Amino acid sequence: MIKVPIELRVARAQAAGQHADQVATQGELTSSIAFVTMAENGMIDDVTATENIDTFAPWVVGVNATVGQLRTYGGETEGSAKKLYRCVQAHTTQADWTPDVSPSLWVEVGDPSVEYPAWSQPVGAHDAYDKGAKTTHNDKKWVSDVDGNVWEPGVYGWTEVADE
Repeated sequence: MIKVPIELRVARAQAAGQHADQVATQGELTSSIAFVTMAENGMIDDVTATENIDTFAPWVVGVNATVGQLRTYGGETEGSAKKLYRCVQAHTTQADWTPDVSPSLWVEVGDPSVEYPAWSQPVGAHDAYDKGAKTTHNDKKWVSDVDGNVWEPGVYGWTEVADE
């Protein structure tokens, strides 16, 4: 039997441990990539995507954004929350086209815990409200009466929900 010096045995053990850590990290990375890809292709619902918001890359300036990509934005300053946004029009990101102010480029993937999210003026078919969609506008709750609803609640196509 050949005696292996203790230093060599320790070095081998450390290398094996590092390899195991690398394999685990690679596995986690592969899982994250698969999750994001599935979410961007509509194979994972928005609720599950929002619950795993930290899996998605942050929005940055100077990147070619493609339709369907999901990016996070916000949360860097006190009092602001990180939100998930879906690209609805291909473009190169610019400092003045942030997701929170560019509804023709990005739509927020809603917070599933909010039953009546704040109303936002749709800019096209991609973000029009479906029949049965719920929203809050002017301190009132509304439900859409029609598919493809782009009207402001209280003007047309909405029914006000009485307080319970």
